[in-house]
Amino acid sequence: MNLYFLLFYFIIYAFLGWCTEVVYAAVNTGRFVNRGFLNGPVCPVYGFGIAAIVAFLAPVSNNPALLFAGSALITSVIELITGWIMERAFHTRWWDYSAIPFNIGGYICLKFSIAWGIACVMIMNIIHPVIQDIILKLDFRTGKVILSVALAAISVDCVATVQSVLKLNRQLKQINYLASKIKALSDDIGQVLYSESISLMEKSEEVKTSFEEQKTSINELLDEKKTEAENSIVKLKSNLNERTSKLKSDRESYAEKLENLMNNSFFGQKRLLKAFPNLKHANYTNDLEELKKKIFKNK
Repeated sequence: MNLYFLLFYFIIYAFLGWCTEVVYAAVNTGRFVNRGFLNGPVCPVYGFGIAAIVAFLAPVSNNPALLFAGSALITSVIELITGWIMERAFHTRWWDYSAIPFNIGGYICLKFSIAWGIACVMIMNIIHPVIQDIILKLDFRTGKVILSVALAAISVDCVATVQSVLKLNRQLKQINYLASKIKALSDDIGQVLYSESISLMEKSEEVKTSFEEQKTSINELLDEKKTEAENSIVKLKSNLNERTSKLKSDRESYAEKLENLMNNSFFGQKRLLKAFPNLKHANYTNDLEELKKKIFKNK
């Protein structure tokens, strides 16, 4: 199979795949969602899938059973490998079929493998001949220019999207760190209040006992002990206020940093989260959910 044609098939079917995803999302959500990993109007997994079908199964395109079985197998393998690589590379699960019966690792499932197979049979017999004829009629030099521009745009888009994903990972890591610090400081405040309250109670009991013991002593000594005990309690209270104030101040500082970080949006962030509403992170699942709520709270 000529590389020129394969590259055209990849670009065209990546675009048609994106259109399919957008229509599917519009039907289910009632609004436009720019689906797919990249920012531009392409879903590369569709392009790779159909280009592979054309390259390997064109000779059996007149045999619906073989075409269906081969298409279901090839597209499922591509989807499985793509999902596995993306999760390992970015520590994120971009789609998950775990809740659907007969799935493999949540990356692929029988339901969508069958759908892929049926779709590819229809594409190869109805859509592909038309696309092939258009490419054949296109001037070769013009075609090379179109390919060069399209592939360059996809390459730039790919780099920009990877940078956005890496920024999202860094943001989630910082969110997790700040949230952990806030929780630790809250725990420290509770511990200080508990320990110092115990100390105050013990000192109060000591004062009471001292008064009882000194009832028979001279008033001057009783007053001296009383003043000494009261000063000790005042010091304990002051120490308690000082320690809790410092901890509360630190907690407020971290809370402010967390709020600013949650509000810090960057190119591609919202689009990725909209495109993959079920996106899960291997290390920061809860933090990712909180970020989604913050971003889309008014949506």
